[in-house]
Amino acid sequence: MFIEQFYDEGLAHLSYIVGDEDQAIVIDPHLDVNNYLDLARKKQVRITHIFETHRNEDYVIGSQSLAAQTNAKIYHGNQLDFKYGNPVKECDEFRVSNILIKILETPGHTPESISLVLYNTTACDAPFAVFTGDALFVGEVGRTDLWKSREEAAGFLYHSIYQKLLQLGDHVLIYPAHGAGSVCGEGMGTHNFSTIGYEKKYNKSLQNLSKEEFIENQRRRQFEHPPYFHEMEKRNLQGSGILKTLPQPGILNVDDLIKNKTAQIVDVRPPEGFASVSIPNSFAIPHNMVSKFAGWFLDYKKDIILVAENEQNMKAAVKQLIRLGYTRIKGWLPSVLGWEISGKQYWHIPVVQAQEIKNRIEKKKQFVLLDVRKGSEWNEGHLPGATHIFIGDLLKRMSELPKEAVITTFCGSGRRATIAASLLKQKNFKQVEICFGSMAACKAIGCPIE
Repeated sequence: MFIEQFYDEGLAHLSYIVGDEDQAIVIDPHLDVNNYLDLARKKQVRITHIFETHRNEDYVIGSQSLAAQTNAKIYHGNQLDFKYGNPVKECDEFRVSNILIKILETPGHTPESISLVLYNTTACDAPFAVFTGDALFVGEVGRTDLWKSREEAAGFLYHSIYQKLLQLGDHVLIYPAHGAGSVCGEGMGTHNFSTIGYEKKYNKSLQNLSKEEFIENQRRRQFEHPPYFHEMEKRNLQGSGILKTLPQPGILNVDDLIKNKTAQIVDVRPPEGFASVSIPNSFAIPHNMVSKFAGWFLDYKKDIILVAENEQNMKAAVKQLIRLGYTRIKGWLPSVLGWEISGKQYWHIPVVQAQEIKNRIEKKKQFVLLDVRKGSEWNEGHLPGATHIFIGDLLKRMSELPKEAVITTFCGSGRRATIAASLLKQKNFKQVEICFGSMAACKAIGCPIE
């Protein structure tokens, strides 16, 4: 028997292939499925079953793509009206060679959430591992703000965890659907598997809480809710269609860009490159942050043109966009040199160092220090006089900012600040700056922190 875990760094998504002898199952596949097929060929196994622990709201599920290439059957929970696949219920069993999979219905995060309990029938009758989806993570439990009231959903999740998952036994391995950094929950551990016993001892939500205490803890949790969640929920319920291979966007030139006037230009170069010279009205999203932020700002109905410094970064951005359901990628520009020599106007965004920010604060100079970090980061410490608007809320809260003022964007390191600067420039804010280094640099030089 083998268990192979696949980790998507951008989404912090975890998927699995579990096999024995000549058969295997896949759990929660992403849309581009070649890595599962490659491993199946390497292990000389045939994928026979595909399980979805829940509908998912932060990426496009690849079950249909995988089923089309393997003839495997798809299974998911029975409390939502999926337009594809087969519903399962509590205690349903599936045999894959010497592996036995038993279904637990574990609602709370979503109504149809299931967990998959794995038994190695050649060893003993006790469960060996459980794939918990978004019900139970390492160091945390699933979010409960996506259906019903927070209190009612949390009550379901309490029962799923305390009355079902924790009863499997302290020895049982836990394999969740997300790791640290996922928008599906904060406070997760940095390791991507655990045991029931370890979580009972160290997971703060599992410390013998009463149902009322558990619900109250859930009520106090704050979550980001990107607008693309609704698109993912719809696609994953109705079926996302079949993707055989990732697209290979061709190289474009300035004339191609001018012809497609409605395209969204997404600049995935490092922040330093974007600040130096960039195409007007482009979105700055560094290539390794596309998964986290594209869904906040990009329109599914419009074409996308990428600007990247090399093919490797372009391909990384394409993979992340596809996993978020953005398929209208029309091509890419390997540099902005063509735009520069065309004589067309380009953006140049000034940058300021942390020392300059410190000096301004000490001398009480007038400027807007716009901190776009998450609320939890802001609460842990921020610079005096700063204005806090989470980057995901910036577009709808721009009216709170003075258009003629100097606005210096600020985050943890400068990358999210660059995204924020591009959004402000799109809305014709004239005096926009970026603080490279941001809070990390301010801590290093001793800025005042409240």
